[in-house]
Amino acid sequence: MTRPITNLIDTLGALWVLTTLAIRSRFNFNSPYWKWRLNTAFPNAKVPGGKPGKLRFALHYARWAYRIRRLR
Repeated sequence: MTRPITNLIDTLGALWVLTTLAIRSRFNFNSPYWKWRLNTAFPNAKVPGGKPGKLRFALHYARWAYRIRRLR
């Protein structure tokens, strides 16, 4: 079971990961990297749940990336 404080720390870390990715790509979300990222995550170009679903999946990915960096 996930502890609330761990979930909060992971969420804050995830926001940091997303922020650094946005800065590295110079906030150009139509760049080849972001297009590749979207195509590999959703090959049929349909995101389940629309825009809120896309945000939820992005946050889930960022939490994973943060935990991998921290090796937790």
